[in-house]
Amino acid sequence: MNNDRWIPAAVIAIGLVLASIVIGGAVRDFRISDRYVEVKGLAEREVAADLAIWPINYQLAASSLDGLRLAMDQADESVIAFLKLRGFSDDEITRNPPRINDQWIHASGSQRPANRYTAERGLTLKTDRVEATRSALQDAAELVGQGVVLTPGWGQAAQFLFTGLEDIKPEMIAEATADARRAADQFAADSDAGIGPIRSARQGFFSINERDPSTPEVKVVRVVTTIEYILD
Repeated sequence: MNNDRWIPAAVIAIGLVLASIVIGGAVRDFRISDRYVEVKGLAEREVAADLAIWPINYQLAASSLDGLRLAMDQADESVIAFLKLRGFSDDEITRNPPRINDQWIHASGSQRPANRYTAERGLTLKTDRVEATRSALQDAAELVGQGVVLTPGWGQAAQFLFTGLEDIKPEMIAEATADARRAADQFAADSDAGIGPIRSARQGFFSINERDPSTPEVKVVRVVTTIEYILD
């Protein structure tokens, strides 16, 4: 009878010991995972724009549709000649549909202007010759001298883009990760702790912005990563 009582008691005792070991390990792991530091890593890089898009819009007026069409053809020829003189090709120049307005629709009698029709017409230059585009922008006043009435803000309409982000993404992510690791090491040194494995990592969005308004062809690419390291 004594043996029969001893066996269940021993089994219960062994179970309690094993349970305490398991629970103790879980608590230890929880405490270890709860000790971490979150750091951010930054990577920045200046790059040159590799694509220029310049909408060249101008305004025209005429007393008839035939006259308006002739004015558009002449303005188109002036703009295309201006661009070709600077080395741009037909493949880089696109004609945009005109927007025509009949000024007599809402006017009558003496209120009707002499030029019944007005139009806004434009061509778009799309090229990888960024520096040549910048130079053409500076010379665009020549078109005014040829009778091409450029629309307000024609210079600000030009865009300079960087399309090679995918080529530099891996290197920049590595740079941002290394920067985050340096921050974590500094924190650990200041806290008398050690850096363990990565607990989690989040990559931020890449941003591409102009370095400054005077050099829109120079871009700054930026990315921030957020990494959590377990502390030993």
